[in-house]
Amino acid sequence: MGDAVKPKEKKQFRPFLKWAGGKTQLLEQFEKHYPHELKEGRIGRYVEPFLGSGAVFLDLVQRYKVGALFLSDYNAELILAYRVIQRDPERLIERLSEHQLRYQAAAEDEREGYFYKIRDGYNRQLASIDFARYSDRWITRAAHMIFLNKTCYNGLFRVNASGRFNVPFGRYKKPSICDAENIWGVSTLLQAAELRVAGFQECARFVTDDAFVYFDPPYRPLSATASFTSYSKAKFNDTHQRELAAFFTMLDAENGAKLMLSNSDPTNTDPNDTFFDDLYAAHQIHRVRANRMINSNAAKRGKITELLVTNYVCD
Repeated sequence: MGDAVKPKEKKQFRPFLKWAGGKTQLLEQFEKHYPHELKEGRIGRYVEPFLGSGAVFLDLVQRYKVGALFLSDYNAELILAYRVIQRDPERLIERLSEHQLRYQAAAEDEREGYFYKIRDGYNRQLASIDFARYSDRWITRAAHMIFLNKTCYNGLFRVNASGRFNVPFGRYKKPSICDAENIWGVSTLLQAAELRVAGFQECARFVTDDAFVYFDPPYRPLSATASFTSYSKAKFNDTHQRELAAFFTMLDAENGAKLMLSNSDPTNTDPNDTFFDDLYAAHQIHRVRANRMINSNAAKRGKITELLVTNYVCD
């Protein structure tokens, strides 16, 4: 690790991707709702089955002493990127640095062409990439994914029903494509983690009575036009939300694990929509304030409430 990219002491490392529904803006409010066992150093393992941007994971492992780490997501592209950062941060940084130099040296129209060239190659590679076997191709793919995330419109990850990345070009003047120091820092924090491509139910095998489990599923859309659940080609609908609620209740009944779950608050748009209030009526339901950060209509970006469900009473 060279001195130029060595993480600074006490630097707070952050998500390497912008992810729809990312929790960075909510961390200060979440801290008030974490179980006191976490704050007292009595959590033996942390489990997160909808990893996404990893904002909560990164916050916890830098703020508190946590034992074993079990992180998963059903999005294979996302876990591929995490595994590359965990295993090959230096080579990933080299690829991203190349993209950054080429992008910043290009004129605006050339940047757009470069973006679509990378996007087309990324999508063509989908049919031949082996998500189960680590290879050098993973490093190239992770670099392409991060490049696209940093230079696409609104900086989000969205795919169509075929799993092909379909976000258009974003006209940013100087996007931070390669943050070497942050990648090294995240890599260091991931060394103690077990990473898996898995559905949320598969995390049950890792949940013990001294575990803290955080669920951050794709949010239930607040309206038909606000639907954004395309993190992968698999959809997460109301049936899945009900299955997750039943799973949450089952874990609560089976052991003493501390459970926390986030989701949208339907009462923002319909005061009579008590979908989640009914599903989680047996648990503690809290409301936190958030900004809706990703919306094609700028006029609709503003303060809303989101739900935070716990199976314990917050201090």
